[in-house]
Amino acid sequence: MDPDASPDIRQGQLRSLPSVDELLRQPLISSLLAEFARSELLFAVRSALEQCRAQIRAGSQPPSDVAALALAVRETLRRRARPGLRRVINATGIVLHTGLGRAPLAPEALEAVADVASGYSNLEIKLDSGQRGDRQDHVRALLCELTGAEDALVVNNNAAATWLALNTLADAGDVLVSRGQLVEIGGSYRMPDIMAAAGCRLVEVGTTNRTRIDDYRRAITGQTRVLLHVHTSNYRIQGFVESVAVGELAHLAREARSPGLYVVDDLGSGLLDRPRREQPADAELPPWDEPTVRASLEQSADIVMFSGDKLLGGPQAGIVLGRHPLIARLRDNPLMRALRPGKLTLAALEATLRLHRDPDAAGRVPTLRLLTRPAAELEAVARRVAERVRESSAAARVEVRGAESLAGGGALPVLGLATWVVTVAHPRAPATGLAQALRARDLPVIGRVSNETLVLDCRTLLPGDEDDLSAAVADVLREADDCGA
Repeated sequence: MDPDASPDIRQGQLRSLPSVDELLRQPLISSLLAEFARSELLFAVRSALEQCRAQIRAGSQPPSDVAALALAVRETLRRRARPGLRRVINATGIVLHTGLGRAPLAPEALEAVADVASGYSNLEIKLDSGQRGDRQDHVRALLCELTGAEDALVVNNNAAATWLALNTLADAGDVLVSRGQLVEIGGSYRMPDIMAAAGCRLVEVGTTNRTRIDDYRRAITGQTRVLLHVHTSNYRIQGFVESVAVGELAHLAREARSPGLYVVDDLGSGLLDRPRREQPADAELPPWDEPTVRASLEQSADIVMFSGDKLLGGPQAGIVLGRHPLIARLRDNPLMRALRPGKLTLAALEATLRLHRDPDAAGRVPTLRLLTRPAAELEAVARRVAERVRESSAAARVEVRGAESLAGGGALPVLGLATWVVTVAHPRAPATGLAQALRARDLPVIGRVSNETLVLDCRTLLPGDEDDLSAAVADVLREADDCGA
């Protein structure tokens, strides 16, 4: 339609559009009542008509026949019925992908969440006495058992744990931290900002690449309350470097003979212990360049905190461990209630912690299993996927090659994990277009694009994903073939 068409022509086109009642009587549209509520159908019909009116007013000619309108109505209904937050297939190779929800939960954790979510629970009731209980009791003993801590506390994420510890223990005093540990992990989380929000005063010691124990010793004053050690979980400074271990800070705190001076270790990534898993003789676990929770406590840190949804492999949570009197003070902080976890988080966390009792936790916790998958296993998966995808398109170029995956999520930042990927290129469809088509599916597939090629990393495929991935890529390639026919 001519955008300069007269107002009379546009008004005529607007009047020619069917009414809502007319459309509802059309079999192509009324039949949708078998699948959708009448209120939803009304909304979709009105939306389709309003879209036609907007296109006419803008000078374009929208398809206004009943079949085209019925198609628009159905698409609106499907879009509104589809949840905004839903499962995707992770083919990026990044195991702890923050954008994709970090750690996938174990089946045992999913069952625990479903059981607790489906009805009432004993969240804050003691079943033996019927008296009021503490929701933290469901995980406290497990955390202490697995780590050797005196006491434990769970909040909704590790940023909350850091804020709570500093706000409570620093008590508006000074917090000493190495310049090389003033981390930023994204999402506006910057350690100096968290410290300011906690009401304490940041005192930087040392330099970016070298900090010695004497730097801390000289900076301690009567106002110093916390010696903060922050694990640089999402980067490493290498080369001419020096840092102070948690154990050295603990010794310095005792040497200072100040009853109100504490050592707080923000581990972040939360590796309880290094994974042990029986594998073929020629397979080796990767070099896990991460400090462990148990080691930090054994080095006499007063407080240790970390995330639940990273190397622990559980739900989003902030876990705080340490000496009982200090954990009690954190628990009594007036804002603890604003930071406490809900019943679904606690159910998933308890089930995940139970799995860590098993020496073969690497085989039962999905995150650890994905991180330790042998390259030979990934090659076999990649070749099966490639074989199925090749059958769907004669025009596409589908190849298999070795590559490197990443742990992601602020853990093991310099560890490259040997993996195998499937690369896909189509002469009539750019790689970005293929990636977009895969994201638009009912079960979205998230890959990556490199050098004008779609790259699908098999390391992060969960059980059942292989078949769904193969079918999705095959469908998208067939559509690309049809567009060029």
